[in-house]
Amino acid sequence: MAISAAERTALREAVRDLLQDACTEQDVRKVMNSDEGFDRGLWRQLAELGVVGMLIDPGYGGSGFGALELEAVTEETGAALLPSPFISSGVLAASLIQAAGPPADRERLLPALASGQSIATVALTGTKGTWTADGVDVTAAADGTLTGAARYVTFGQAADVILVAARTADGIGVFEVAPDAAGFTRTAESVFDPTVRLSAYAFDGTPARRLGTAGWDAVQDALDLAVVALAGEQAGGARRILDITVEYLKTRVQFGRFIGSFQALKHFAADLLLEVESATSAARHAAAQYAAAHDPAVGGDSSAADGAVALAGFACAEAFETTALQAIQMHGGIGFTWEHPAHLFLRRARSGAQLFGGSRAHRERYLVSKGA
Repeated sequence: MAISAAERTALREAVRDLLQDACTEQDVRKVMNSDEGFDRGLWRQLAELGVVGMLIDPGYGGSGFGALELEAVTEETGAALLPSPFISSGVLAASLIQAAGPPADRERLLPALASGQSIATVALTGTKGTWTADGVDVTAAADGTLTGAARYVTFGQAADVILVAARTADGIGVFEVAPDAAGFTRTAESVFDPTVRLSAYAFDGTPARRLGTAGWDAVQDALDLAVVALAGEQAGGARRILDITVEYLKTRVQFGRFIGSFQALKHFAADLLLEVESATSAARHAAAQYAAAHDPAVGGDSSAADGAVALAGFACAEAFETTALQAIQMHGGIGFTWEHPAHLFLRRARSGAQLFGGSRAHRERYLVSKGA
């Protein structure tokens, strides 16, 4: 469903207002130390706002928005360091079900995802963490049972709808596994960033149900949307930590002067502003190209979308990490303390840089899209 730029801005502002009230730094610290790793009350509020089901068709209870709205919202969730299964459930799983699932499965699964009553995740990659078809380590037998392992499953412990990419005789297929299925175990992984929970899944003759006949193309499409969402979060997070740093430079006094007046720090801040603006442009461009490529009325270029998504995949991750790391340096000693929020942004930046394909993989895909 296409909406105007003004409506998109209103959606962004509504999300920002909610998160400023319900996802403060204190809230993030409280939630990241909880068992589940996210606030179910805030999750319900996001669902009521239409965010959780923003990519789901209105016929299944969703908002029917697209990549442009997704990127706008994730800039705000990234700025707030929102700990939630939004990308897992509302982006990866929701888009994959809509692409792979026949009507009966969409009717069965999507309304509960849109309302926030169910939480979904997708097990896509194995121990190598390549996020490619070659990296799938789960195999489906002729009887539909699964054997193998998956790693780095986002919010895998909280999910009650579990989708798995598995090898079949005719390529990669998408399967649904019940949380209590025989031979299925899930283990919480040790994480560098406790605001993004990861799990390891193991399957030992686990009964599963295939969703339609879609293969890796549907998975890749869902991954591209996840990269757009993550890029938006990274751009939003980079901008927020830069704002925090600039405010500190304006108020911290050393040698009788505000440290923001020191030329070296001015240069650092200017360089970081360029990083932030470049990341924001890359994320928004990826969303626009993805939206155009998936709009029949526009008839966008799929190779252009591939390149834009890949560019955002490495540019936004690197800009966020650079900005967060320099922000700690510019804060001096206080930036290294656990009590300061700067390290929370650095942890999110470094963990996100490994999700859905690292910088090298995104660069290689970008070069392929350009025919290099």
